[in-house]
Amino acid sequence: MGTIDHYALEKLHYVSELTDLIKVKATKSLEEEDEEEEEEDIEYVRFFPNFVWVVRDFTLELNIEGQPVTDDQYLEYALKLKKGNNKQAMMYNLPRLCIRNFFPSRKCFVFVRPVVGEDINKIESLPENDLDPKFLHETLRFCDFVYRQSEVKTIKGGHHLNGRMFGTLAQTYVETIRSGAVPCLENAVISMATIENESAVKEAMAYYQSSMVKLAPFPMEAEEFSQMHGRCEKEALEIFMKRSFKDEDHQYQQQLMEGIIQSYHEFLERNENSSVMTCHGILKELSAKMEHNLELGYYSKPGGYQLYKEDRDVLVQAFQQKPRKGVKAQEVLDKFLEQKKVEAETILQADKKLTDSDKQLAAEKERAVLMEQQKAAEEEKIIHMEQQLKDQERSHQENMVQMKEKMNAEVESIKKEAEKALNCKLKEQTELLNKGFTEKARLMEEEIEGLKKEINLQKGHDLASTVGKLVAAAVQGFCDYLGKRKINLSQQKQRQK
Repeated sequence: MGTIDHYALEKLHYVSELTDLIKVKATKSLEEEDEEEEEEDIEYVRFFPNFVWVVRDFTLELNIEGQPVTDDQYLEYALKLKKGNNKQAMMYNLPRLCIRNFFPSRKCFVFVRPVVGEDINKIESLPENDLDPKFLHETLRFCDFVYRQSEVKTIKGGHHLNGRMFGTLAQTYVETIRSGAVPCLENAVISMATIENESAVKEAMAYYQSSMVKLAPFPMEAEEFSQMHGRCEKEALEIFMKRSFKDEDHQYQQQLMEGIIQSYHEFLERNENSSVMTCHGILKELSAKMEHNLELGYYSKPGGYQLYKEDRDVLVQAFQQKPRKGVKAQEVLDKFLEQKKVEAETILQADKKLTDSDKQLAAEKERAVLMEQQKAAEEEKIIHMEQQLKDQERSHQENMVQMKEKMNAEVESIKKEAEKALNCKLKEQTELLNKGFTEKARLMEEEIEGLKKEINLQKGHDLASTVGKLVAAAVQGFCDYLGKRKINLSQQKQRQK
């Protein structure tokens, strides 16, 4: 309040204790704890937000050594370091060094008193026109900075947080502090990532299942079902990718893939069952006239076999012309004709109009018809299985494409994060050199070189091995299924030959 002076900076003594009150990485051994004590400021910079100092009831002129300055220049002047290695200089510099190191991006706003005199006691009821124009102007600048220029809250790796995720982090921090432990940023982020990734899997699975139920007019043909599944799976993956983060070993994406595969086969079974029921209903309806004729003995007369054959051919033709029978149409028809085999043979042999040679020729034609329909049923199975294999292959490709896109975006975010930290450190180093703090500037060199190496590493990042691990993990979940399908498919084709 009023000004930024040494007293105001001393009140921020907790800034110099941040490394004692917060840990960036989890430590597992005494040796690691010793190394943690020397943790570089740059690790904190990746987690910490921008530093904004708002001075209310500002009473001074923005003027330094006779020269007008901006709000930000006023803050930087207050954070100037004092030369010297004595105790007084070290105590003076400590809070300033901590702010400069932990918060390389800094902003300042100075607010004059909104009103003067006794009006301050009724400020909440005063109209805006009665407030100091300078106060209103600074308020607009401050709001514009918050809403338009302030960056979205991020964690290490450049991942953006929303309100829900930030709430989870805050809850984790509070619970850790209440337990008497030191909050660890890395552990808190891992806990939050676990919650978010589990929710991402559930949300994506729920979307896939609800979309399939909503869009599936069972029974469906194989190609139609495949297209619907592909669309729903793609959109479910997009939902997962948008919400998930730090799924470094891809276990949650693998869970989603396995869940979708399981649901896919459940929907396949529903589609097949629906096809069977639909086809049985159609055949029952179409064969009602023939069943009635059989009860009346209509085919039990000379020439009855020809009448039976003609009615059956009409039935088969009508069945084939019916739309939306699904993936089991030829199989159901094959079983239907097989069941009628004895019936047709009885009528054939009882037909006194036919000679023995006629009956023998007709029997051969019957066998040919049944074999032809059996062949059609097997071809239907092959087409159905081939489509499933194509669906699985497309699923692999879709997962790879979306994973590559996400990984590329994450690599770019990490690179930008490192570049931002590097620019801040280079700026800080330049300022220290200009002010004559050569030794302090030299000590920053190791951090700067580390950031440069990290940026170069991200530029040459090879996604192939990581994507390969993802594909291998995903394939492992259903390779047995694919193997069985391929064996059955080969057997079906061999039988056709």
